[in-house]
Amino acid sequence: MRLAWFTPLPPELSGISAYSAELLPELATHYSIDIFTESPTSSVPARAERFNAHDFVWKHQQHPYDLAVYQLGNATCHDYMWPYLFRFPGLVVLHDGQLHLARARLLLQQKRRSHYRTELRFNHPDVKQEVADLGIAGLLGSLHYLWPMLRTVVEASRCVAVHSPGLAADLRAEFPEATIADLGMGVAAGTPGASSGTIRARHAIPENAVVFAAFGRITPEKRIKQILQALAAIGGGETPIHLLLVGASASYYDPVADARSLGVSDRVTLTGFVDEADLADYLESAEICLCLRWPSTRETSASWLRCLAAGRATIVTDLAHTVEVPSLDPRSWKLQHAPAIGEGAPDGHPVEPICVSLDILDEDHSLRLAMRRLAQDAALRSQLGHQAHEYWLRHHTLDRMVSEYRSLIERALDTQPPVRPLPRHLRPDGLEHARALAAEAGYPENPLDPHTR
Repeated sequence: MRLAWFTPLPPELSGISAYSAELLPELATHYSIDIFTESPTSSVPARAERFNAHDFVWKHQQHPYDLAVYQLGNATCHDYMWPYLFRFPGLVVLHDGQLHLARARLLLQQKRRSHYRTELRFNHPDVKQEVADLGIAGLLGSLHYLWPMLRTVVEASRCVAVHSPGLAADLRAEFPEATIADLGMGVAAGTPGASSGTIRARHAIPENAVVFAAFGRITPEKRIKQILQALAAIGGGETPIHLLLVGASASYYDPVADARSLGVSDRVTLTGFVDEADLADYLESAEICLCLRWPSTRETSASWLRCLAAGRATIVTDLAHTVEVPSLDPRSWKLQHAPAIGEGAPDGHPVEPICVSLDILDEDHSLRLAMRRLAQDAALRSQLGHQAHEYWLRHHTLDRMVSEYRSLIERALDTQPPVRPLPRHLRPDGLEHARALAAEAGYPENPLDPHTR
């Protein structure tokens, strides 16, 4: 069976590029996989071949693929996929619970304001004209979370898969005629890192300091400022805390300035981008991992799963897509979000907390409680870490995800391509690339669009 796999790949700084790089060698033992990317410098996973995305059409005509798989998210590294997704319906693995941000950015950069209006209205028929006006003016801000713009993707796809059971249930309710799958996310165990002393020595972290760490791209959405504020409020105390921010900072956020203004610069280390080898060392040195998020697109964090796999205590934001995760409320230190609390989970395993989760409405208070308690209580850190690892083994291994992918691919192949009508400019006619070039040349109305002639 031949698969066409659309995805970013390393060195693209994307969680989804790392996700595909880890997954593809395993799937390639079962399928013939050609990878279609936009970057000619992308690394190639073992047992797969990489091609430029522009090669897909002629390769597909020459020797048709059985299924196209699109790894779709909001980041710019996914923008190239959209014309193929509409023209060649396939399996879409949706990594974000909203796509308004991505679609608005792409259409408005191409000066396709009328198409943005049309797609917003198609996705959300009750939306007021003023919402599109705000988006065009660049004033929509975080309000795009209210209008996720998922209908076009769902109705253009043979099957849509998400990594959140709650999001899958919501999509099934909203689109009862579509094929929606809940695909468990998994990560590999990871390579053991060097001893924690290696990182401590590199950054002159005191031996008696408890190390907290946040991993991935450093953005305001990761609640970095709130973490720094909690660090300042807790103070040095009898148990000093050191914070590692492991990853590159977003261009629009300066954590150094926040740390300086709060007087905690001496207790914070920003690493910048780190490679996989160094990442393992930093994970080994972290005693508590901070995996916070708000606002959220209901994404499942691979970074958080890697912390679980490594047996680390974690602090997460209590959101809709983590409601199935047994956790501790730091205001009471009681178990929450667990089925049949005290009676055992449905799979026969006892229900044990695997993390500490924070109510976003009480974030400042709860975060300080959680950080203070975990810094002081080594036994609780160890208990949560052990239970986190066991939870990963039961639910989130890479082998389990590969198995679910194989079932999902079979399901997508058994599903007929959709016949539901899309907005006219999304109906494939083979001129998508030419229209994009014409738009870049500055044509106000694209003369190649047959629907506007």
